[in-house]
Amino acid sequence: MGIAQRGQSAWKATAALCSLLLITACVPSGQDDPGSEETVSAPAEAIADAPQPLMEFYSQTIVWEPCEETFTCATIEVPMNYENPEGKTLEIEAIRLAASGSDPMGSLLINPGGPGASGYDAVLNNASGISTERLRSSYDLIGFDPRGVKRSSPVECLSDDERDKFRAETFDLETKQGLAEARTAVADFASQCAQHTGQKLEHVDTESSARDMDIIRAVVGEDKLNYLGFSYGSSLGATYAETFPANVGRMVLDGGIDQTLTSSEIVLGQANGFERTLHAYAQSCLEQPSCPLSGTPDEAVQQIRSLIESVEQSPMTAENGRTVTASLFVSGLILPLYNDRNWPSLTASLEAAFKGNPSPMLHLADISATRQQDGSYSSNSSAAFTSVNCLDYPMNLGLEEMRANAEQLDEASPTLGRFLAYGALTCNAWPYDAEDGPSTVDASGANPIVVVGTTGDPATPYDWSVALAGQLESGVLVSWEGQGHTAYGRSNDCIANAVDDYFIEGTVPDDGTRC
Repeated sequence: MGIAQRGQSAWKATAALCSLLLITACVPSGQDDPGSEETVSAPAEAIADAPQPLMEFYSQTIVWEPCEETFTCATIEVPMNYENPEGKTLEIEAIRLAASGSDPMGSLLINPGGPGASGYDAVLNNASGISTERLRSSYDLIGFDPRGVKRSSPVECLSDDERDKFRAETFDLETKQGLAEARTAVADFASQCAQHTGQKLEHVDTESSARDMDIIRAVVGEDKLNYLGFSYGSSLGATYAETFPANVGRMVLDGGIDQTLTSSEIVLGQANGFERTLHAYAQSCLEQPSCPLSGTPDEAVQQIRSLIESVEQSPMTAENGRTVTASLFVSGLILPLYNDRNWPSLTASLEAAFKGNPSPMLHLADISATRQQDGSYSSNSSAAFTSVNCLDYPMNLGLEEMRANAEQLDEASPTLGRFLAYGALTCNAWPYDAEDGPSTVDASGANPIVVVGTTGDPATPYDWSVALAGQLESGVLVSWEGQGHTAYGRSNDCIANAVDDYFIEGTVPDDGTRC
C-alpha cells in the first residue's frame, strides 16, 4: 500500500529528490577522477569520548574505493543492537563526492528524508540538486543509506509482483468486511517483513541510525559532525543532536519536524498541508491557458475531488493494461505537490485522466514507489518507511480512535484525508513495538543548529520548523516564503547564502531570517 492508501499514512514524507522525482532533470555530478583507493582510520581526537564497549566500531579502518565511475565508496560496520554491541553487526554503505576546491574543509553528511530514502542515491544522482557549487567546492559530500535502507542491511518484505498488488489495494474501512480485509493484508505484509528481514527488523529505528552517524563521523575523521538533513533527515539530525550534543559541528535541518507530535498529529498536519497546497496548485493552474480545471480555485479542487471519486467507483485502465485504483491515482497526484516546479506534470496528468487516460498519473505513482518500467523496484523505500515509523511511534490505537482520526482527516482534507487514515492498522500488526514516544529535544550544549522552514510546505508544514527551532536550545529559524517541500537547493539565493555562509564561513544566520 502506497503513501496515499487507506491503511497507510503519509507520516514523515520523503524529500522530493532525484531518486523519486525523475520528472525533473537530475544528473550525476562526480569528479572526473575519483582517485585511488584510500584507507582511513579514526584519529585519536575523533574517538576520545567513544564508549568503550563500542570502541572497535569507532576505531575501525575503512577503505574508500573508486565506485560508480566517478565517486568513492566505503562500507562501515555498526552493531545491530547498541544494547548488545558484541552481537550481530550491520553494514552501512556510504558514497563520497570529493570537494572540488583546492582547500576542502572536511566532510558533510547528508540525509535526504524518508524514512527510507537513500542518501547514497541522493549524492550519486542529485548532488547538484541538494547543494550549491559553493558547498561542493568546500566539503566532501557523504551520502549513506541508513540501516534498513536499500544497500545497508535492507528491510525485505514483498516480491515485485506482490508490491504491485499491495500498492493497488483499496478497502472500504467503514465496513466490517473492508476492515477485516485490510487487517489481513497488513498482517501478511508485517509477517513477510519479519520472515524475510529477520532480527534486524527490530533495530532500524531512528535512534539507532543516529548512533550509526556518530560512528560514521569518527571513521571519516571528524571530531564534530557536519550535517545536512531534509524532511525526516531533520528528525534524524535532531535525534543525533540530542544524543551527542557535544559532537555537533555545523548542522542544518531543512523541512523540520516537531519532535513532540504523535503519529496521528503528524498525519493531520500533512492532511492540512496537502489540501492547502492543492488549492495553491489549482489557483496557479487556472492562470494557465492549458489548465483542464475551471472556475474558482475551490471549484477546481472540487473537480479533482470528483475525478478521484469516479476512480474509486470505477478504477481506470492504463495504456499498458494495468488497473489504476484510487490508491494508485492519489499516490500519483500527491507526488508533484512536493515541488511546485513539477506542477505542470500534474496538470498534464490531470488533463489526460479527465479524458480517460490514467497512464501519466500511474507513471507518477510508480516514480513515487521507485517502480521501474520493467516492473522491478529500484529501492525498498516503502518497506523501510513503514519499518522505521512503526519503531519510532507508538500506534496502539483502537478502532474508535482510528475512526475519530479519520473524521478529523476528512475535515482537514476533503480531497485526500480519507486516503491518509487508518495508518495505525499496519503498526498494530507489526512484530515489534515502539519503545519511545515523541518527546521534546533541546540538544543542550550543541553548536548552533539552523532549521529551515518553507511557508507552503505540504509534507512538513511550516509550523513544525518553527516548533523544532524553538525546542532546540541553540536553534535558529530561517524561513522561505514559497511553495513545496524543503528549501535549500531549490528556492533562492537568500536561502542558499544563509546555509552556505553557515557551513563555510561559520556565520550563523539571524534567528527569524525570512527569504
